[in-house]
Amino acid sequence: MFSTLSAIRGLGAGVCLALSVTLAACGGGGGGGATPTDNATTATPNAGPDTETPAPAQPKAANLDWGTAYDREEEYPNTVTLPQLLITMSDGTRLAASVTLPADENGNAIDGSFPTVATFTGYSQTYTASIFSDPALVKRGYAYITVDMRGTGASEGTWQAFTETDHQDISTLLDYIAAQPWCNGRIGMNGASYMGITGLLAGATGNPHLKAIFAIVPMGDAYRDIVFSGGQINAGFIPLWIALVTGLGIIPTQTGLDNGEPQYYLETLLDHLTGSLTDFPVPVVADALLGGDYSYDSEFWRIKSPLEYTDRIQAPTFVVGGLNDLFQRGEPLLYEALKDHTNAKLLIGPWEHLAGSLGAGLPADGVPALSNIRLAWFDHYLKDMDTGAQDYPPVTQYYTGAERYITAADWPHPQASAKTFYLHGKTLPLAGTVDNSAPTGKAQTTIVQQPVNGLCSASASQWTAGVLGLVVPPCKAQGNLTELLEAVYTTAPLEQDMAINGPIGAQIWASTTALDADIVVRISDVDANGISRQLTDGIQMASMSHFDLARTRFMDGKMIQPWHPFTKASKQGITPLTPFRADVEVFPTSAVIKAGHRLRISVGASDLPHGLSTVPNLLSSLIGGLTVYSTPAMPSRVNIPLVPTSALTH
Repeated sequence: MFSTLSAIRGLGAGVCLALSVTLAACGGGGGGGATPTDNATTATPNAGPDTETPAPAQPKAANLDWGTAYDREEEYPNTVTLPQLLITMSDGTRLAASVTLPADENGNAIDGSFPTVATFTGYSQTYTASIFSDPALVKRGYAYITVDMRGTGASEGTWQAFTETDHQDISTLLDYIAAQPWCNGRIGMNGASYMGITGLLAGATGNPHLKAIFAIVPMGDAYRDIVFSGGQINAGFIPLWIALVTGLGIIPTQTGLDNGEPQYYLETLLDHLTGSLTDFPVPVVADALLGGDYSYDSEFWRIKSPLEYTDRIQAPTFVVGGLNDLFQRGEPLLYEALKDHTNAKLLIGPWEHLAGSLGAGLPADGVPALSNIRLAWFDHYLKDMDTGAQDYPPVTQYYTGAERYITAADWPHPQASAKTFYLHGKTLPLAGTVDNSAPTGKAQTTIVQQPVNGLCSASASQWTAGVLGLVVPPCKAQGNLTELLEAVYTTAPLEQDMAINGPIGAQIWASTTALDADIVVRISDVDANGISRQLTDGIQMASMSHFDLARTRFMDGKMIQPWHPFTKASKQGITPLTPFRADVEVFPTSAVIKAGHRLRISVGASDLPHGLSTVPNLLSSLIGGLTVYSTPAMPSRVNIPLVPTSALTH
């Protein structure tokens, strides 16, 4: 049995590694023959003139220099992992865990208690602990515990993914860890993706033993960040994610044997499979695809969203994100929500999800390797060592185009100001122009609504965690093919560099011959050879364009991040051939478009696999004609936060 199990575990580890590597947020009046509808504003009861979202006071003299990378010698020559543990929750369900301790040269555990770093995962700690944990921390005097969340890996129960039960389990786990003889009562949360999310949820418990959080590529808002961006279900990552968690939950582990329960594997396997079919994820996904209650934002999704709990997080928190990460939207919002009541830092790299999980390419431009930053963070807050981590730059972002990391005192950049770029349409969809002058004449551009554009794009790579970018690299590198089916608007060559920093708000006047439409807005950098490089994009179902003015972000009186409720009550009917305004949240970016290059804004009708309409919405929007307007009464425009290039000095 032991030899067979070892062979299966070896196979499981290889499968897990492969899967982990692949996955690991005002318009004018009417015009023309129909009466245009400002789809968002007219449905907002409290809508009034655009107002500024007050900016919190910022430090007068934030440190913008990373200084010398922190490191120190190992304290112990070795590590040892204890037999699998089963930790009992309040309802009797047991969660599987592995503990690694400092060891001597012979592999014997060192007696004593240590500050403890914890990772709570959905990806089977048996096979992924070695990928995401950091043995270097253990050799420097930390205990490390990795726990399978309920219904995942080798734990009992059924998988729910960040529900209230998970929150309660996390609180119980923190108390359990603090009470163990190998823990000195000081805990830090560490992990990427799923593990970064549970780290933030641990912070929300307010447990006094939790002293620091290091959250890498974590989600902020479950609905808006990833599952239903723009009101469309994510058809790229979500199926891969469900397959990964479910698959790793059925691979045999040593847990039962380590605890004298040879039947344990079969019992947990039955729990996992039964729960998947009867509770989550199968019933939820089926309901969402059919346009049921789960396709709208609700308490179900809010419970899973760390942004809902940031006011409870007191532990100093370091957030690592990526310009092309799955959680590109939420990562800077997490920092913004934390910075005024705890020491929070934000590092955004040029990463998709896997590369961000690993901090690929660091050290660079004075930014240390992720392992050095994490060691400094935990040494300062868990060991009271003078590492300088508390004074790291508040915000560090990679700027595409400049191709380097730049630090700032805040996000968005304190010197950012919003500028409006108006779309000037032409009969030929690819011939539109962009400038800062409102249209004086009447123009419109019509494209065909179809659900499959975007399969060959940087977006497709991003929303499959980098998988499609590996399969078809040219699609990731240039967006010209995708733009063939979109209305394209391009500036003249820039006379000087243009620096972008923050979220982007697109206000698109359009009409459709169908009953609904998906509006996609892409922001791209076009080089001297005409190659288009997508910087960011956003999607929005026209019928879900109602926005909440109180939660919408404005800069210089211009909307740069609309906040849509995405509820059944906020959904609006679209009348064929009647103009409406769709306010599209284009996810935040940081980029420099060089002099001689051109800014391109393209408007399309689909962005697969980033967004796929639910069945009812898909039937309502298929095979229509989408017309984008550029008139004085219906000025399609995009508000972009720009930063003086002279401010990008660090």
